Amino acid sequence: MTDAERWSVPPALDGERIDRVISLVSGLARSRVNEMISSGAVSVGGRVMTQRSRKVREGDTVALTVGSDVDQVRDLPSIGGDSTAELYRDVLDDTPLEVLHADDEVIVVEKPAGLVVHPGAGNAAGTLVQVLCRSFPDLADLEGPGGEGRPGIVHRLDKGTSGLLVVARTERARQSLAGQFAHRTVSRRYQALVRGLLESDAGMIDAPLGRSPRDPTRFSVRAGGREARTRYEVKARFRGTVECTHLALTLETGRTHQIRVHVSAIGHPVVGDARYGGRSGPFRGLLQPERVFLHADTLGFDHPGSGIRMEFSSPLPADLSEVLAGLS
Repeated sequence: MTDAERWSVPPALDGERIDRVISLVSGLARSRVNEMISSGAVSVGGRVMTQRSRKVREGDTVALTVGSDVDQVRDLPSIGGDSTAELYRDVLDDTPLEVLHADDEVIVVEKPAGLVVHPGAGNAAGTLVQVLCRSFPDLADLEGPGGEGRPGIVHRLDKGTSGLLVVARTERARQSLAGQFAHRTVSRRYQALVRGLLESDAGMIDAPLGRSPRDPTRFSVRAGGREARTRYEVKARFRGTVECTHLALTLETGRTHQIRVHVSAIGHPVVGDARYGGRSGPFRGLLQPERVFLHADTLGFDHPGSGIRMEFSSPLPADLSEVLAGLS
């Protein structure tokens, strides 16, 4: 016996190919979607659809058959009717995502805080990848390493972190950028506000990182972990009601949560970072940031096609600037 997940095509996806629509809505890779279409698991308006290039119209009812003979569609949002149109109009048209640069090979964007980079557990829709695929449909044809639904993704920023991100638009660009990250020729600088006063004006935190044995979603400094190095420079110290230090930090390696774990390990967690100790103690009436005070403000890499060095910068967002102003 089989069941089907059904939903209506929202206005934002009117006129798109059926394979792209399903990939955008579900977060599944295009290869997986094409397998489902070929196996007869997709129908439009009650008719089985076997032509993946068929375009759909607003209001068409799309059904994905799931059951014993077809793998269940993972992370497909439970949506339908008018709510579908509202959800995806908001996600695709109104999500604040500024594209700083786009050419045939790469896209450079400013990711706002609160936006997840790609689909995953608990975040099936409304990710940066899906927003980009609306403006750049060819992205959906590019497979991403490390799992489905990650076309063009070569690095990530945490959900609460804002700032610069480069996305590959071709397989050549993906391989080139992945190689640059592996050889550590990509330059990445962040701004952070940490608790307490650092004594040194500059320095490097060199400490291996691994998953915490108590909580696999957290990371910690661990003997035998992967090498991790973070350089820092003090931009300002605040000695008023709350003692904080404004830092510029440069990654020499790119581990998950690296900056957050490193500064916490030396006793200066990022302000607003509840996971790694940055929310302990009140802010004593001053403006408390609503998220982690961490912003990727500088990004540099060699263009995969021309080889020309490209450098981008992003100013501190208004919410974080207001926190600094309050401390001053």
